[in-house]
Amino acid sequence: MTSSAQSFGPSEAARRLGVSVKALRLYEKRGLLTPVRSGAGWRAYGQKEMTRAAEIVALRELGLSLAQVVRVLAGKTLGLEPVLAAQEARLEGETRRLAALLERIRALRAALAKGEAPPAIATLSHLLRPAQEARVGFELPWPWGGEHFELRDIRPLNYIIGPLGSGKTRFARRLAESLPGAAFLGLDRAADGGTTARARLDADPHLGARVDRTLAALVKNGATTSDALIALLMNLEAEASALLVIDMLEQGLDEATQRALIARLRARGPEARSIFLLTRSRAILDLAAVSAWEAIILCPANHSPPRYVAPYPGAPGYEAVATCLASPQVRARTEGVIAWRPKVA
Repeated sequence: MTSSAQSFGPSEAARRLGVSVKALRLYEKRGLLTPVRSGAGWRAYGQKEMTRAAEIVALRELGLSLAQVVRVLAGKTLGLEPVLAAQEARLEGETRRLAALLERIRALRAALAKGEAPPAIATLSHLLRPAQEARVGFELPWPWGGEHFELRDIRPLNYIIGPLGSGKTRFARRLAESLPGAAFLGLDRAADGGTTARARLDADPHLGARVDRTLAALVKNGATTSDALIALLMNLEAEASALLVIDMLEQGLDEATQRALIARLRARGPEARSIFLLTRSRAILDLAAVSAWEAIILCPANHSPPRYVAPYPGAPGYEAVATCLASPQVRARTEGVIAWRPKVA
């Protein structure tokens, strides 16, 4: 048998690729890889399949999610640049964190070499932890009835999600009221056709320049200019608020614009100011692409307290989050639908 006709079983193929057999099965399940079958039904990976698998592994090593790999291998490379930019920002942030950690460890070793007393164990353990977690506590609004709630581990990008009637918008408003310097950006942000946004940009040339640069970058990556997008960018680029809580980020944006915008927000890196996004769009919240700098907060349908949900199938609350999400086309049909609070006799 020549090398060109050589094929490998799952174990040998996985070993040569540097992945697990389980990973190969996952690629097959997602339609990325189709091994040939022997007469007995066994999977086999020939030269064509190994080349394809190597491409998948290479893209995964760049930090792409499986969903992103699917799009890239389908020839949809339009969104690849912002994905790589986001990965670059994450790596730069991690490099800065490791550099700071290395500097502190070297200082500690130098102090020990001089015979100085070692610090407390708590100080040593703190060296290996990221910065202090941001957190906020407040009383939950209706429909939770004033129950005390504490939100911990606030990330640079935080998604708030829940079905209609779950209370997610009231939760988001109370969150904005409770976080120092926060601002709530409602659905009426472009209700006047962008008049307010344009007037503010005209009055602030520096803000206008930042918005123009960001808008140009988004358009380059497939976004469409609109009053809704400009209103969002005006608030995102403004420096007046410590952080933003944005109601339905996808409001008024087509799918390509949603993808370009969320890629831009992810690319800000781990040191960026925190943003909370209400969303029910799969283009905004891609569960396969959630990074360590992002968090998902679910407001359950049964009005139990909001909770963090890990972005992995099988995690508590994962299926509830997944069922809340829809394609941008479906979201456009339900845009503006709200839940109402019943009157109490």
